[in-house]
Amino acid sequence: MKKLIMLITLSIALVLPATAQNNVNIKKEMKTKAVKQARKEAKKIAKDGFRVSPGQLPMDKQIENVWTKRYETDNEGRPAFYIADAKAVGETHSAAKMQAYEIAKINLANQIGTEVAGLIETKLGNTQLNATDAASVTESVATFKSLAGSKMGRTLTLFEASRNIGKNTEVMVTLGYSYKTAMEVAKSMLRKDMKEKAKLNSEQLDKILDF
Repeated sequence: MKKLIMLITLSIALVLPATAQNNVNIKKEMKTKAVKQARKEAKKIAKDGFRVSPGQLPMDKQIENVWTKRYETDNEGRPAFYIADAKAVGETHSAAKMQAYEIAKINLANQIGTEVAGLIETKLGNTQLNATDAASVTESVATFKSLAGSKMGRTLTLFEASRNIGKNTEVMVTLGYSYKTAMEVAKSMLRKDMKEKAKLNSEQLDKILDF
C-alpha cells in the first residue's frame, strides 16, 4: 500500500510540472499571436485614418489586448470572453461613441442569448418534461434573450478609436464580457423565471441549467 501511494505521489509530481510548463508555452504562443495580429491590424486601422484619444493606450497595445482576450480560454477550453466590435457615425464624437457602444452591447447580448438558448435546447432533449413545462422553459429562454443586454452589467472596453468623416465623426469600439459572468447571470435569471412559470423542482432545474 505504501509503495502504491509513493508511486501515485511520484506520478503526480512528474505530471504537474509538465502541465504547468504546457500552460506557460500556450500562454507564450497566445501572446506571440496576439502581438502579430495587433501590429498588422493597427497599421491597417491607422492607415484608414483612425486615431486613439490622448490618455488612451497606444493603438497596437489596445488591439493586442483584444486579440489576447480572443485567444484566451477557460479550464474547459471554452472562450473566456465574448467579444463584439461596432462602428457608428455621428455629428459629434460623443454621439458616435454612445451609438457604437450601444451597438456593441446589443451584439454581446445576442451572442450570449443565442449560446444560452442552444445550451438549454441540448439539455431539454435529455430532460423528461411534459409539453407544458417544456413550452414554459422555451418561453423563459426567450425572455432571457430579450433582457440579456439590460442584465449584463459592466462590459470591458478593449479598444476605442475615432476618425473624422467630413463634418462627422466615426467611432470604432471593441467590447468584451466574461463568459463565466454571462453564464452566472443567465442561470440566475432562468432559474427564477422557470421556477415561477414551469413550477420545476430543484432537480429538474439543476439538470436544465447544468452548463
